[in-house]
Amino acid sequence: MPNTQNPRRRSKPAHGRKGSNRPAQGKNNRRKQSSVDVNLLSQKAVKREVKNYEAQRRFADMPLHPALLANIAKKGYSMPTEIQDRSLEALLERRDLMGVAQTGTGKTGAFLIPHIHHLLENKGDERVLVLAPTRELAVQIEQEYRELTQGMRLKSACFIGGTNMNRDLERAGRPVALTVATPGRLLDLAQRGKINFKSYGTLVLDEFDRMLDMGFAKDVQRITDAMTRREHTLLFSATLDPAQKPHINRLLNRPVEVKVSSGAVTADHVDQEIIRLQEGEDKFAAFMDLINQPGFEKVLVFAETKRWVSKVRKKLDQNGMRAEEIHGNKTQNYRQKALKKFKSGQVQVLVATDVAARGLDVSDVTHVINYQLPGSMDSYIHRIGRTGRAGKTGKAYTFVN
Repeated sequence: MPNTQNPRRRSKPAHGRKGSNRPAQGKNNRRKQSSVDVNLLSQKAVKREVKNYEAQRRFADMPLHPALLANIAKKGYSMPTEIQDRSLEALLERRDLMGVAQTGTGKTGAFLIPHIHHLLENKGDERVLVLAPTRELAVQIEQEYRELTQGMRLKSACFIGGTNMNRDLERAGRPVALTVATPGRLLDLAQRGKINFKSYGTLVLDEFDRMLDMGFAKDVQRITDAMTRREHTLLFSATLDPAQKPHINRLLNRPVEVKVSSGAVTADHVDQEIIRLQEGEDKFAAFMDLINQPGFEKVLVFAETKRWVSKVRKKLDQNGMRAEEIHGNKTQNYRQKALKKFKSGQVQVLVATDVAARGLDVSDVTHVINYQLPGSMDSYIHRIGRTGRAGKTGKAYTFVN
């Protein structure tokens, strides 16, 4: 559907501004050809009727340790979400579980709360390993754990790429109840003799559909094969890929399945439009025309490579637009600061690779813009799922040459 507020979409090529859309050349900057059918990227959002889950019990009514209940109340939570309510008893009974629920529905609390209760009841006699696909998600999980265990003297550690290895080597030697990590950094520490996988009895895979994907599958298998004393396994995600069923069956033993949502990826809640560029038209000029329109208050922009992310962010700065960037070449400290600025509204635009497509807790993203086509439809769905959250309708644009 055409947007009358954006006249550049139907404009003629801008003279003297050619070549701006060519991908960078060279071994490290080649982009894989996208498998996305662009004809599927233009549709109106379907208005959703959001039904709030009404639990029949409050947190205070749950069979949880009093100190844990006090911290839950301190965080302002009185009623459990559906995934928390329906999974609690199975996890207290130490059952394997696969939980599928949309982003932002309390999955982190669903697996942390029973674990903390078990630690308090058994005086810390358990070690849990949580694997996450991105550094930002791992940091979020440990932060949630620290808030829930405040005053309990329960220790945790978070090991992710982009941080100081020497500091991680020192911390890895200390006993902790909960370890949160990305697979690469964890395997690095194990190869240096600082992590003993046999010491963990419980494994949690957060965003398990991504963790069992080709990018992480081998690392995850190496870790799980080394966890020879693993007795308890939990898988949580917003989406479920039927092709991964054999991997799931290998990990879980007679699991309980709690499906708050179907697990099918969908973008029905997001208005989607494509912006077709004519030959020679300056993509960045069209991009600036778009985000300078009223209403583009918190904009998440995706590019396929680290180089393109930095290039777009630099040009935004040069044009007086408050922007930050996150990708794999940035230190974790830089990425956390950039994300904090975006969340707080200090910057209007965050430019990122797909590290920002999953699991991040960023509310009220007004628009998602695909500056470049993602490699797959699954990546596209997760990208645009960063907008239109909590029952709201989102807006996504994709540039197509």
